[in-house]
Amino acid sequence: MLRAVYPGSFDPVTFGHLDIIRRSSKTVDELVVGVLNNNAKIPLFSVEERVKMLHEVTKEFQNVKVMPFEGLLVEFAKSLNAQMVIRGLRAITDFEYELQMAQTNHKLAPDVETVFLTTSLKYSYLSSTTVKEVAAFGGDISQFVPEYVADKIQEKMEKKECKS
Repeated sequence: MLRAVYPGSFDPVTFGHLDIIRRSSKTVDELVVGVLNNNAKIPLFSVEERVKMLHEVTKEFQNVKVMPFEGLLVEFAKSLNAQMVIRGLRAITDFEYELQMAQTNHKLAPDVETVFLTTSLKYSYLSSTTVKEVAAFGGDISQFVPEYVADKIQEKMEKKECKS
């Protein structure tokens, strides 16, 4: 069985992420979407909220599982007996960072291969950061994220406004 891990913060999950999930799920027997708990960042959503959103927006994919993780990606992949890591690339600037990470991961776990998928052109500009910025200024994010996610972002923004 070919198992792959698609890791990320997914804060929030975007149509670009879902494009990579859809395409990569067709190439493996099982795709584990690993939701990173990154202590270096202050996320809009907790890991639990991000996992819940991903469960909701990936439920149509029978071979996709969503799991939180922290620590080294290769250790997470090895704990799942995953043979592959999937990474999405939007631009050449992504490639430089991702290549360095893939090479480091290969040194740490030579049995885990990294596969890069280029983002579909219609999502090449899209990032979670952009979505959060547009939402923070009251912009329409419906073209960037599923409706369920847009609603959750709106709820967060309203809570932030109440606190300020």
